[in-house]
Amino acid sequence: MLKTTEINIRDPFVLPMPSEQQYYLYGTIGTETWEGKASGIDYYTSQDLENWEGPFAAFRPPAGFWADRNFWAPEVHAYLGRYYMFASFKAEGVSRGTQILAADTPKGPFLPISEGPMTPRDWECLDGTLYVDAEKQPWMVFCHEWVQVGDGEVCAVRLSDDLSAAVGQPQLLFHASEAPWAQEIHPKGRSGYVTDGPFMHRLSNGELIMLWSSFSTGGYTVGIARTASGDITGPWEQDAEPLYAGDGGHCMVFRTFDGQLLLAYHRPNETPQERPFFVPLREEGSTLVIDQNA
Repeated sequence: MLKTTEINIRDPFVLPMPSEQQYYLYGTIGTETWEGKASGIDYYTSQDLENWEGPFAAFRPPAGFWADRNFWAPEVHAYLGRYYMFASFKAEGVSRGTQILAADTPKGPFLPISEGPMTPRDWECLDGTLYVDAEKQPWMVFCHEWVQVGDGEVCAVRLSDDLSAAVGQPQLLFHASEAPWAQEIHPKGRSGYVTDGPFMHRLSNGELIMLWSSFSTGGYTVGIARTASGDITGPWEQDAEPLYAGDGGHCMVFRTFDGQLLLAYHRPNETPQERPFFVPLREEGSTLVIDQNA
């Protein structure tokens, strides 16, 4: 049994399973984040979000798999009776992209349902997430990386009903620099604005918002974008102040079995110190705030 503070992952994603009264935690294996070849994607299970069993294998690359490193940011979504993993992968000389895998249970084993990523083959992309609109049309929201475009982009592409193919071309939703709080970074002689980890959330008043990450004066940071149209294609506007600016990010939102809304993110952003954190949220007007009193 492991405590949350003993789990070294980035990009935590929690899938509650009410039928089991159990939470599944997925994430980027901390020790395999940046360098060398990746072994796969793991998960942990817990009944209380404090004590965890695992890690267990969720995905191991099959023979001939196109990527061998940077197995990043797995998300697992229940959709039409199966479980779909959105994860980003890369190989030497091949652009990073988000591929979709499927399994009959959240334990896996997850297997690819397409020949390669859903993102354009000549784009450097990451952090795909599932969004299903009011017409039950599935979309993938993802990031076009700053390392290729300078000013990182958040884009959306329609998916086929079975999630096995992209339909049409990606649509640009916004650039990182549109957020007043976002700051340019300058690592290894490069300069740019980062977009990471988009996650869609609909407020109880029906408004559609997106949580996403970049950098600010507080280090790695979570911000909120919103669309008054209620449609994924926008137009999107950025909140002036971030939701969280404490050198933590790549977040998602979920509800506990007793109905508490939680924000999951990793902190700090330095390898190998990253750990998953779960903090209470509440709706306040037409936004989310971290609930310091919960």
